[in-house]
Amino acid sequence: MPLCFIEPTQAIRVMAESVGREARRQLLGEVVRAWVDDIPEDELASHYAKALADLDEDDLSLLAAWHASLDVGQPVASREFLVQAFAGLGEHRREALKIAAGFRGEEAFEAGASEESALDTVLPWLSAGRAEELAAEALELYVWDRMGNEN
Repeated sequence: MPLCFIEPTQAIRVMAESVGREARRQLLGEVVRAWVDDIPEDELASHYAKALADLDEDDLSLLAAWHASLDVGQPVASREFLVQAFAGLGEHRREALKIAAGFRGEEAFEAGASEESALDTVLPWLSAGRAEELAAEALELYVWDRMGNEN
């Protein structure tokens, strides 16, 4: 019996191609969150600014409301304000980036951007350990999807 070995990032790609739309959407969200977890501290602000650049007014308003929930001052739903307020979020900076990147990913998903393109962009940046954790999560989503859940 042959034994195959596959890299975690390739396993994630295979499972993403093998599940329904809802599971694929959830998996892409997990990939983005994993990527944010692996971004070095000194690069968080630049990635946040890039994520905000493509957001529409509704998403900016939702992000400003999230800022308000942290009691960091009176937020304004503008890119400039949110970028400047980013440093003041302290330990919540990664969560803010996850939210902004998630909004950006949703917009791309709705606009028809391929999941493959999103995976190509993010997976190469994951650490080996984080890719392994994500492959395990992908396997759970794959099983959930295959158990007959509607997509």
